[in-house]
Amino acid sequence: MTTTDTTLVIGATGTTGSHTTARLTAAGHHVKAAGRQGRPVSGAQAVRFDWYDPTTHTAALDGVDRVYLIPPLGDPDPAAVMLPFLRQARTTGVRRAVLLSSSAIPEGGPAVGMVHRALPDLFEQWAVLRPSWFMQNFTGAHAHALDIRDHGIIRTATEGGRVGFVDAEDIAAVAVHALTDEQAPNTDLVLTGPEALSHDDIAAIITDVTGRRVTHRRLSHEQMRDRLAAQIPVEFASMLADMDRAIAAGAEDRVTDDVRRLTGRPPRTFRTHLERATGV
Repeated sequence: MTTTDTTLVIGATGTTGSHTTARLTAAGHHVKAAGRQGRPVSGAQAVRFDWYDPTTHTAALDGVDRVYLIPPLGDPDPAAVMLPFLRQARTTGVRRAVLLSSSAIPEGGPAVGMVHRALPDLFEQWAVLRPSWFMQNFTGAHAHALDIRDHGIIRTATEGGRVGFVDAEDIAAVAVHALTDEQAPNTDLVLTGPEALSHDDIAAIITDVTGRRVTHRRLSHEQMRDRLAAQIPVEFASMLADMDRAIAAGAEDRVTDDVRRLTGRPPRTFRTHLERATGV
């Protein structure tokens, strides 16, 4: 099998995958845009891909030499399906893999942390992107955004803990560099915005920019877990509630220079993201 400088973007219609695909195609790179429906993506070759359907993997990997990996959503053990795929990818000619993880999950940690640990042994060229929480959570289709639009409320168990929220477009900009630069990062990159903000701060900025009052309602860990468990599997709900508790304890109160270092420009502020998203 031959490779043709082609990038497989898994989750190509998702939050970071769509921006990554758009940036790659705009720069003239050949992209296979993978998704469960195989929906057309402008400038890219659409291909059907399902983590849980190995019969879709071979065609997706055909001719590919690099891959952007979005783990299966809501799976507490993504390594079970991701590692067999990555071993197949290596044998079919993939030379570089870039994994989307989370700043809250260390190498060898739960969920995608086990894939992070395995990646350097599978590929000589690799990177793990560990972004902080997405700014799009407050402006897209996330539960926070829906609560803001429907009720003017953000519900968390983060108390006054601060987070270096990051714009998905900045994550995608780093992803493109990690996929295409002559030298792969061969490390993990913690991606944040330029400032650490509490959810009280986020609510205040939304109120100021949009003119609609938004408040942060502080829930207990148990209230948050039970609220999430009504919508997603309880194990995953517990993990997300635990992440809120970690934020309350200060685990995400940091900013890094990885976006600027990889892209050559500073990351967007939340206010700038919100003004762009709302057209203000």
